[in-house]
This record gives sequence, structure tokens and C-alpha cells, in this order.
Amino acid sequence: MADIRQFIFFDFEMLCSDTGMAFENMEAIRLGAVKYNLETEQITYFDRYINPEFKGILPDFCKKLTGIEDGDLAEADSFKNVFEEFLTWIGGIKKTRYFSWSQSDLFRLKLDADRHDIAVRTINKFEKRYIDFQAIFKKRVSKEQVSVEDALALYGLSFTGEKHNPMYDAYNTLKIYLHFLNDPIQSDLIMLKQFFFEGDASFQVDQINEHLSRQIKRDAQLLTEPLREVHRLKEIKKWLKPIRKLVEKYENILFNRSRLISEENILHARYLINFYHELLLSYNEHSSHFSKIYIFNEYMVQPLKKITVK
Repeated sequence: MADIRQFIFFDFEMLCSDTGMAFENMEAIRLGAVKYNLETEQITYFDRYINPEFKGILPDFCKKLTGIEDGDLAEADSFKNVFEEFLTWIGGIKKTRYFSWSQSDLFRLKLDADRHDIAVRTINKFEKRYIDFQAIFKKRVSKEQVSVEDALALYGLSFTGEKHNPMYDAYNTLKIYLHFLNDPIQSDLIMLKQFFFEGDASFQVDQINEHLSRQIKRDAQLLTEPLREVHRLKEIKKWLKPIRKLVEKYENILFNRSRLISEENILHARYLINFYHELLLSYNEHSSHFSKIYIFNEYMVQPLKKITVK
């Protein structure tokens, strides 16, 4: 893959109705994007209306939601022409990484590209370099799926420009990304509050590792207390899902981009994660042999017991 020289953040406004509409019929009616040059940090903008194949009158609901009028679309180019202009503005698919806030924008691109006979190889190149930043943000910062406005608020920022204008949606997504990328301390503080200390009024920044150590110990106890030497295999199967959710939370500790988290807490988080993966591997092995009984190996729980006795 060619060296990445720029980021493109893009967003579609689509046909919509308050009575419901199949996603495949929600054609793009406006494409907005921003281009961020990695070397110069210059930002440039793209904003175009799109004339859809649908030729009816836009529902009042859609006009109010998007701010788009029938006249805007009547005077616009087709999706194919707008997309060709978009590619020219990008200036090179292979040197670009693409982002949107929700994978629905990529799905919309693929559906409308197919509808307008745009070369599959072009869309495949685009998709290969695409990142759903909302999914990354949920996994690494917010815990829950949040809107662009709510993600900005987590950083103490406000929305710039007109809401439901896709160019401004793209620009604000870029704002979030740059804070996520360039301010790891604030990002990790948000992550810790969202994943570990939500609702904890006693949380203090200078006591992060004390709070986190207590949380890890409680979680290790929850895992070890019900363990016996022998279990029914179906009991282990029920445990795997909640333990996996616990592990997804602790994976954020291992990243430690801010360097706020102590080596001891990172080590203990790794114990929890390793326990899950060893348990999953062992469960799959038992299951492949049609076992109904699961026998624990003591070595699997020893690291967790080290945490709980501290």
C-alpha cells in the first residue's frame, strides 16, 4: 500500500422519510468531505448536492431534517458525475485513508456506486483504505456508540457549522479524530471514566492507578470466586460472553498511549486478558471432543489469584 499522505473524512445525506424507507432506497442526495494534508495540516472542503434517480417530491420530514430542498437536487449532477468530481478532488485513491462516522456511509457509497455502474475495482480500492472511526471511538474512548456532537462534548468541544450539512459533519469528525490522535492523555482520561469509573464521584486524576488497581482486583475476584476444579461445559460457555466484554474493556489499558497507567496495572490487565484467551482455547478443545465436563487447569487461574491476594 502506498504511503498515506492525506485523510479524507466524508459524509452523505440521504433520502429519508418519517414513514420508513429501506436503506437500499435511501439514495445519496448530498456528499460532503474534508481533506487533511498530513504534511502541511491544510484542510480543504468538498460539498455537492446529488440528483437521485428518485424523482418524487422530497417529504417535508426529509427537508426539515437535512435542509435540502427539491430545487437543490433538480439543479444537481447525478451520483456518477459527483463521484467522479470527488475522485478528482481527492487527487489519488492510493495515497489516502478514508474515514466516516458510521459504516453506513461506506455502505451508501457501495450501493450507489453499483446503481450507477461505477467500476468495482475503484470502490474496492476505496474500501481497502477505509476506517469506521465511530467504531474505533466506541471501542477505545466512549464505550457506548455516540453521536458526533456527544463525542465532541467528551473533549469539551462544540459542533462547528450547520448540523446535517455533510461537509460540517465530516469536518467535526476530523476534529474528534485529531484530538483522539494528538491528545492521548485526555483521550485516556475519558476512556477511564467511561469504562472504569463512570458514576464514581471519588475518582481523582492523581489517583488513577489506585482506583484502577482496586477495579482490577474486584474483577479478578469475580472471575475466580465461582471457579471449581470441575464444571459442566455449558456453564463455561455462558461465562465466555461476559468475560469477553470484560477483556474488551481491559484491552484499552494495554494501549496506554498516555503513559498514565502503571506497569503493574498493565501486567494485571494482561493476566485477565490471557485468562480469557486460555479459557476460550481450552473450551474449544473440550467442545471439539464432545466433552460435557470441563476440568480447570490450575495454572490458568494462578495469575488472577496473585491479583486478589494483594
